[in-house]
Amino acid sequence: MKSVKAIIEKGSDGLYSIYLPEVAGIYGAGESESEAKENLKEAIEMAIDHVIDTGEYYLYAPIIGEHTIEYVYDLSGFFKTYDIFDVTALSKRIGINASLLRRYKTGATKASPAQKSKILEGIYSVAKELHAVKF
Repeated sequence: MKSVKAIIEKGSDGLYSIYLPEVAGIYGAGESESEAKENLKEAIEMAIDHVIDTGEYYLYAPIIGEHTIEYVYDLSGFFKTYDIFDVTALSKRIGINASLLRRYKTGATKASPAQKSKILEGIYSVAKELHAVKF
């Protein structure tokens, strides 16, 4: 079964959008992440119906047949969705310049794959610590 990547973004207006980088014109949007995912699902179903009606398989090849959707946040969208992170504190924990992390957070600068990995590992470390907390 093939996996199709779907990028989740959250705009400054608070609305969510999800798009498939491999398939032009297929996206979902909504006031919540779940609403955007549902709209994406409907867009995929409509595209498949289009293929059935027209035979234009090549337009939507990645979503034809058995597939799973792999939801991935863009870095700015992650920080907008999970706004509980204090950038200064997180930057100290993961060893990234606070000013640079703020630029990633706003989307003013795009992080390299290595930087994204470093940020993700740091967030996983925090999550692991939080998971172990007991009251």
